[in-house]
Amino acid sequence: MNAIDLLKADHERVKTLLTQLSESTERGVKKRTELLAKLEMEITLHTKLEEEILYPAFRKAGGKEQDIMYHEAKEEHRTVDSLVLPDLKQTEPSSTEFSGRVKVVKELLEHHIEEEESEMFPQAKKLLGKAILEELGAEMEAMKAACKKASTNKPLAA
Repeated sequence: MNAIDLLKADHERVKTLLTQLSESTERGVKKRTELLAKLEMEITLHTKLEEEILYPAFRKAGGKEQDIMYHEAKEEHRTVDSLVLPDLKQTEPSSTEFSGRVKVVKELLEHHIEEEESEMFPQAKKLLGKAILEELGAEMEAMKAACKKASTNKPLAA
């Protein structure tokens, strides 16, 4: 699978989780907790794939416009990973505050996904070409498998 197709499939999974989370109610504490854990896992791995594999190749192949896009995308990741998601994890799932924060996370991520899919990915296809995108996709699949294997081999806390 090429890198763009793999990342778009990730985007669909994230959007599905966000929809399920935003449609959950204050009574669904267990469901909200499970969905948030899945969302965090998906986002963490997806961010790693983009920032370690696609973004550097995109930036290297491009010019000033791609360099700016690279930094904007990384800043959007930082906002979600370092600020918004940790706040959401600290929020009581049975609260209306949780519902509000989910809405904000959903809007931020949907905006980021839209920008990547409408601007960055089409440019990456032109700049990198099919062969390089296939190589990057294989690299991403290997990294995904290694990360999933590492997370299943972690000893459970006592």
